[in-house]
Amino acid sequence: MDVGRFFFMNGIHMNVVTSPSFSCMCRSLGDYGWAYRVPSCYDLSTWVLQKEVETINTVVDDVKKTWKTTGVTIMSDGLIDIRGRSLLNFLVNNPKGTVIFFKTIDASDMVKDVGLIFHLIDDVVEEVREDIVVQVVTDNASTYKAACRLLMEKRKHLYWTPYA
Repeated sequence: MDVGRFFFMNGIHMNVVTSPSFSCMCRSLGDYGWAYRVPSCYDLSTWVLQKEVETINTVVDDVKKTWKTTGVTIMSDGLIDIRGRSLLNFLVNNPKGTVIFFKTIDASDMVKDVGLIFHLIDDVVEEVREDIVVQVVTDNASTYKAACRLLMEKRKHLYWTPYA
C-alpha cells in the first residue's frame, strides 16, 4: 500500500513499475533493510546525480567504441518540450545500442527549411564521422526529403530512410 500511495500522491505513472531501474531500486531497498537512510534532495542533486552521469558516460563511451566496427544510423526526431520549445533531437544507433540524446537543438526561433535541416543533419554526420554513417532516418515531410536528397548528393555512400 505504501508503494501504491507513493505513486498516487506524487502523480507517478503506474507504468514506472515496469522499469528495470524500479525493480533494482526495490530490490536494493529490501536488501538493505529498515536501517536504510533515504537520500536527501541535496544528495540526489549532487553526488547521486554525478555518479549516474559518470555511469551513463561510461555506457555511452562503450557504445561509441563499437561504431567504427558496425557503422551507425543517425535518426532525427522533433518534439515540443514542456516549456513549449521546438527541439530537434539526433540519436545514433548501432547493434550495441542507441545514444538517445547525441545532440539536441532548440529550434524554436529557427525557420525549419530545407537549408537548415540539411545543415543540421550534415553537421551531425560530420561530428559522428562520415565514414561510419551508413544511413539517416528522418521524418517523411517534404522538407526532410529534400534536405536528405541534398545530403545523399554530398555524401554518396549515405542512404536516407523515412520513418516507417
